[in-house]
Amino acid sequence: MLQLNFTAEALKDIEEAVLWYEEQRLGLSYDFELCLEAGISEIIRVPAVFQVRHKNVHVHYIKRFPFGIHYILKEDSIIIIGIFHTSRSPKNWKKRK
Repeated sequence: MLQLNFTAEALKDIEEAVLWYEEQRLGLSYDFELCLEAGISEIIRVPAVFQVRHKNVHVHYIKRFPFGIHYILKEDSIIIIGIFHTSRSPKNWKKRK
């Protein structure tokens, strides 16, 4: 099984999204976290199946929320470089490789 790693920026993305959803409605952040965990589990299960958006950056869009998990595959690991809202410019994740 591949090792899963998160960049500091990706962890910050998650934190910001969780805080924002919790401000919108009590408990909504929990729903977001569950959908995010399900998306990450899918990536772990079949990492190469999700589309490549730019060079070697794959993206998997989570259910119910307009976010994509952006990641890079290495020989022995999956590196999650960002959790981006679909309205954000691709320039944001292209800088993180």
